[in-house]
Amino acid sequence: MKTCLVVDDSRVIRKVARRALEDIGFEIAEAADGMEALAWCRAAMPDAVLLDWNMPVMNGLEFLQRLRQEPGGDTPVVVFCTVENRVENIRLALDTGADEYIMKPFDGEIIAAKFAEAGLL
Repeated sequence: MKTCLVVDDSRVIRKVARRALEDIGFEIAEAADGMEALAWCRAAMPDAVLLDWNMPVMNGLEFLQRLRQEPGGDTPVVVFCTVENRVENIRLALDTGADEYIMKPFDGEIIAAKFAEAGLL
């Protein structure tokens, strides 16, 4: 079974994402910020990361930059899931190493479609 790390400071968003991802066959781990997510990845690199941008301690972009420098950090498919909707931010996220980009609010169909586009399904 593939694993997905859901990284968001909102417990509600993590719960919604967990439900949607479990429905399409993923095993889920959760982190409330980028620092916690990086520690999780160092212990067990996931197949995918669903990543928020705006979080305390370490934001999503910083996490992504650090993840891609870790051993095996080029492997996970990273899908940003955020309210950041400016074209410049989307371009920055993709240039930094994100594979896909989802706007909040989202639903299970959107997640499934983006994960399929990224080759995870």
